[in-house]
Formats: sequence, C-alpha cells, structure tokens
Amino acid sequence: MSHQHAVLLLGSNMGDPKKNIELSFEKLTSHNIKILEKSNFLYSEPVEFVSSNIFCNIALKIETDLSPIQLLNVLKQIEKNMGRVVDSGLNKNYQDRVIDIDIVTYNNIFFFCNRLEIPHNKHLYEREFSQLLLKSLVLNKT
Repeated sequence: MSHQHAVLLLGSNMGDPKKNIELSFEKLTSHNIKILEKSNFLYSEPVEFVSSNIFCNIALKIETDLSPIQLLNVLKQIEKNMGRVVDSGLNKNYQDRVIDIDIVTYNNIFFFCNRLEIPHNKHLYEREFSQLLLKSLVLNKT
C-alpha cells in the first residue's frame, strides 16, 4: 500500500497526560507512522462520563503505509502497551485512560465495520474539543 494520510485524535487523563501523549508519538513513529502535523495541546473535561481527571488532547496528521484496519490494530496495540486496560469504544462504557488514539479521517474515505467507523463522526460533528483540535491542526501546519 502506498503512502496514506490520516488524522488521529489522542487523549489522556491519567498520570502525566501530556507525557503519555508525547510517549505515544515515539510509539507511532516506531511503527513507521510519520507525524506530518500537530495541533496545539488542548485540555478538556471528560465527555460522556464523569471524572475529576482533566484530559490532555492533541490532533495529528500522519502518513502511513497501513490500511485502516492495520492502522487500528497498531493503535490498539500501542494503547494496550501503554497500560490501557478497557477499550471503552467497544462497549461505550467510557472511563479514565492512559491513552486513547482514534482515527478521525483516512484519505477522505468512508469505511464502516464493527470495529471502525471512518470518518469518526463524533469527533467531526459532536465534540467541541475535537473540532477545536482539528481547526488548530489546520492552522498550525507544524
């Protein structure tokens, strides 16, 4: 597969959230995922669950040779290796997490299966913090 572009949203609200996200950058690049652009970091309240822990979030534009499912598998493995125990996306039982990495877009395709929905409509249209991150990504071009 040739180079594909995707937008990821990353969030953490356990331990040192910003450091967790920065560590995930290293893990992404170790899987030959190139980070092309980064948004600003944004701190936000939890969405769809209650917690006293604030989230640190960032959006990334990446380049990869992985298919959408292969990319999802790598992201889930990174989450697991960093200590994420429950994949709240599967059962919609959201909770605090060391790291959460979502695929928002992938080459402007539409893709739906039981494990993955592209584009990620909640991030594009429903979650204000996500929309701010995506706008920041477009404006930053780092």
